[in-house]
Amino acid sequence: METITWNDFKKVDLRAGTIVRAEVFKEAKIPAYKLWVDLGPELGVKKSSAQITNYALETLLGLQVLAVVNLEVKQVANFMSEILVTGFILDEKTILGSSQQLVPNGSRLV
Repeated sequence: METITWNDFKKVDLRAGTIVRAEVFKEAKIPAYKLWVDLGPELGVKKSSAQITNYALETLLGLQVLAVVNLEVKQVANFMSEILVTGFILDEKTILGSSQQLVPNGSRLV
């Protein structure tokens, strides 16, 4: 594991957001979903490609997640992924990162 400085960590902008739209990403090489995440009035709705197909698509709507919002945009097939939705890998499944209670969309993790 590489050690980073406190200043390196402060560069990562982690925000809470709510999934407002989700669909199967048919063009992805590895099974994935296209997500639209509402990050509040400052950032608006951002898109993400997420390999979280262990979740049923219909269960994702309304979930609040933790996302990195200041990575450079990444093209995945024909889709521009603007944020990285975080999660934990457990027994080959992804468990979405979130807070213990709902917070306003756009709230920053500090």
